[in-house]
Amino acid sequence: MRVRLTKDFTFEAAHLLPKAPEGHKCRRLHGHSFRVEVTVEGEVDPETGWLLDYGLIRDRVEPVRAQLDHYYLNEVPGLSNATSENLARWIWEKLKPALPSLTAVTIHETCEARCQYEGR
Repeated sequence: MRVRLTKDFTFEAAHLLPKAPEGHKCRRLHGHSFRVEVTVEGEVDPETGWLLDYGLIRDRVEPVRAQLDHYYLNEVPGLSNATSENLARWIWEKLKPALPSLTAVTIHETCEARCQYEGR
């Protein structure tokens, strides 16, 4: 049986978008309560009845989350242009070695806007 598991985590952070058009509101410093979905996919182990322990996903995500929570994202190496798109890719690159079954990272920047990255 093939399944997808998704574990959410949150962090608070500030950023600005230096490449947004002049006068665009996102060029100014502002913050978000980000919600991130980390999705893994694979075959369920018939012995255990699960693909992965959700706790393992949490443990792999926590060091990455700690690098972002209550930071100015533009100062995090690799996030000088901290768009949702770049943030999703940045998180993917940090998590993929520790979570080989990773299939998607979804960034919820607001309640109404999100970006999904699937490592392509």
